[in-house]
Amino acid sequence: MRFAIGDTDFLLDGEPHRVLSGAIHYFRVHPDLWADRIHKARLMGLNTIETYVAWNAHAPSPDVFDLTGGLDLGRFLDLVAAEGMHAIVRPGPYICAEWTNGGLPYWLFTDGTVGVRRDEPQFLTAVQDYLDALAPVLVPRQIDHGGPIVLVQVENEYGAYGSDPVYLTKLEQMHRDIGLTVPFTSVDQPMGTMLEDGSLPSLHKTGSFGSRSASRLERLRQAQPTGPLMCSEFWDGWFDSWGEHHHTTSAAASAEDLDVLLAAGGSVNIYMFHGGTNFGFTNGANDKGVYRPIATSYDYDAPLDEAGRPTSKFHAFRAVIERYAPVPELPEWMQPGGSGLEARRTPATDVAVRLDRSTAMGTLLPHLASWTTHDTPPTFDALGAASGFVLYRTEVDLPAGGVLTVGEEVRDRVIVRIAGRPVGVLEREHHDRAIALPPGTGTLELLVEDQGRVDYGPRIGEPKGLIGGVRIDGALLERWTASPLALDPLPDAALEALRAIRPTDEGAPDGDLLAGPVFAHATFDLAEAGDRYLSLPGFRKGVAWVNGFCLGRYWSRGPQHTLAVPGPVLRAGRNEVVVFELHAAASRSVCLRVEPDLGHTEA
Repeated sequence: MRFAIGDTDFLLDGEPHRVLSGAIHYFRVHPDLWADRIHKARLMGLNTIETYVAWNAHAPSPDVFDLTGGLDLGRFLDLVAAEGMHAIVRPGPYICAEWTNGGLPYWLFTDGTVGVRRDEPQFLTAVQDYLDALAPVLVPRQIDHGGPIVLVQVENEYGAYGSDPVYLTKLEQMHRDIGLTVPFTSVDQPMGTMLEDGSLPSLHKTGSFGSRSASRLERLRQAQPTGPLMCSEFWDGWFDSWGEHHHTTSAAASAEDLDVLLAAGGSVNIYMFHGGTNFGFTNGANDKGVYRPIATSYDYDAPLDEAGRPTSKFHAFRAVIERYAPVPELPEWMQPGGSGLEARRTPATDVAVRLDRSTAMGTLLPHLASWTTHDTPPTFDALGAASGFVLYRTEVDLPAGGVLTVGEEVRDRVIVRIAGRPVGVLEREHHDRAIALPPGTGTLELLVEDQGRVDYGPRIGEPKGLIGGVRIDGALLERWTASPLALDPLPDAALEALRAIRPTDEGAPDGDLLAGPVFAHATFDLAEAGDRYLSLPGFRKGVAWVNGFCLGRYWSRGPQHTLAVPGPVLRAGRNEVVVFELHAAASRSVCLRVEPDLGHTEA
């Protein structure tokens, strides 16, 4: 088969073809659920699945390119093909996507000499290696090779970042040189000169917008007089940041804008069809003057929610799509007014769990830390830490106390302790750089959390940690030890140490309280596996795991109050939960809920 760009339409074997696509990021969905999410996209009337490729997920270090498990892009694309659907692939190299560092590996920028998203030799050499690693996955899965891929996007909303046709030309040629033959696209917002700045005459321009479809398409047509109109990011919702409300959009209004787009003859990629979850430490962040880390849930108020269930938006979009294309019949449980639950057995009740084993962070450090010594605090990047936490230590003698200052910036959050006693917190979000220290002698301990690397704008690629050194009363502190904490995954030795702790008795004095930083552990039994949502009432901030799978971060500031636990992570019989609480918890009780709680929907 052949897929091409005609004067007015996309052409599939020479015949006009409308692309009806929905975004599913394979790296945000448990691999055992890929087929389910893809199938439901077809049931909404879509004929194509779009995904970004997260370079940094595949390449945690320069000498590794992982295509296994949840990163098996080839298997994901094969499942798309098995459903009888096409695929759009967006390898970037920059993807934004509210993903840490916009998909760019942190190690690209450790020496500060590599250019970001521009015609710079070191950057382009690394991109070439990345594309070479992707070639065996993408090239044989193009439609003219019998596969599902019909379009490949070059870069991503580049017009909002820069205007470098030399860079884009070289990037386009690198994609061609690995054997990609399908049409190439670009995407930009139809505003100002972004469409022109972010593309080339040889790339088919598409738009990104979620409202005012008629005027957006008019601007797109002005920038590109011929060829099919396409919105390749039809924003049907929005992402959440910690401390904000859960973003939702009107299903009726979004459906109306979709109708206008399709009535104009346009093709579409619905961003997102299913958002999924920022498992582990994969969330990105924004910093447009104020740092805002992205939440763990990437529900996006999409037609298929984080739990994989159809929403009112699913049915509203499906009703629009069936005016322009045939749609499959829905099973009874998916029809409007249905249960929203599949016919397969699903968990019926919430399961309360008491975390009856706990130990201070320091107890597990022999299993989590690998210490090195330094004159000044090294960055995460210099330590080879892509994300998570780094613990810094030095000795102090402060008979009268003092004022601790960080030279340039805290990236991103620091828990300060002296001799094991908590002092306070420094937060990048609040532009904190100073904190008063009480009198004391002993180990000054700074537990620094990377809350997500910036994924958009000029701060992409910046290092993490205590930037500019640490001083007390103006005197530079030296002789540090530092270590990243091995948390994703938790080492087996750490889990064995937790399992060996004697359980606390319920009702004992202070037996239900937790003082952080602390690890807490419990086992629980399930009659059968199924999707669950971990609720942590009374906990403040930290990370949680179930059966060794890192669910991601929780934070009492919300908006979300539950963490998604994919059904394939659970098992019938004995299961295990671990929580790393950074501050304190008023209770040891957590709950495996049947329903998610993504928080309030008004600011």
